[in-house]
Amino acid sequence: MSPHHQCTHARASALFLVASVFVAAPAFAQSPAPAPAAPAATQAPLRLDVPYVPTPESVVDRMLKMGEVGKDDFVIDLGSGDGRIAIAAVKERGARGAMGVDINPERIKEAKANAEAAGVTDKVTFVQQNLFETDLSKATVITMYLLETVNAKLRPTLLELKPGTRLVSHAFSMGDWAPDQRTTEEGRTVYMWVVPAHVGGRWAFTDGENRFTVDLNQTFQNIGGGATVNGRTVQLRDARLTGDEIVLTLPLGDGAKTYRGKVSDGTIKPVEGDGWSATRS
Repeated sequence: MSPHHQCTHARASALFLVASVFVAAPAFAQSPAPAPAAPAATQAPLRLDVPYVPTPESVVDRMLKMGEVGKDDFVIDLGSGDGRIAIAAVKERGARGAMGVDINPERIKEAKANAEAAGVTDKVTFVQQNLFETDLSKATVITMYLLETVNAKLRPTLLELKPGTRLVSHAFSMGDWAPDQRTTEEGRTVYMWVVPAHVGGRWAFTDGENRFTVDLNQTFQNIGGGATVNGRTVQLRDARLTGDEIVLTLPLGDGAKTYRGKVSDGTIKPVEGDGWSATRS
């Protein structure tokens, strides 16, 4: 090939290369730029209704004794923290089972490790859950170290539990619901309540040939009232309620008679023997 032809060929090649670049350029310009990476999602801080403060071991022991925890009991500890109350209920008091409830995953992790170290994982469980959404019906004893405001929110639910369920609170009361027991341990107050049966209203009693009605008023576990016997209204001389057990003493004839019964499904039946009964009317 002559020099002239070589030069012409070189120019043609160069022009083709330049043209190729200009033709291709719009294609690059039209390619969308990659979207900026979305910012990493940040987890909202965990909102705790109650700050975590461990209960001293001596207070744990006092709480379980006040709740009379034994082999037939299932304990639920609300705001269970490191799990010490639920673990002690099984390990020290022989409860048939226990469950701790806490919303903080770190506390649940710690409690499970403590249960494993204590060798009670077959009887003790821990659940990360809002205590207000927890089914408490399985419990015979409920322990808590919350705040008075939290206790107040829980109170309606607690009052609907099975009569006889024991409630034990470290440091905080239930407002105007007076405790059945109250004590101190290492300068700390411990309260205990027994969930009362609902007995307010009129009851029709049958005692052999005697028929009479008893009208009871009730504020939590405190009861009182009167009876109508043979058309005559008399005041009860004694009226006590502990869980589902009721004691009523009323004047009959020349003396007085005491009725000790168990409340269940709208009836009152004698704790011992028979011969009398009462039904809600």
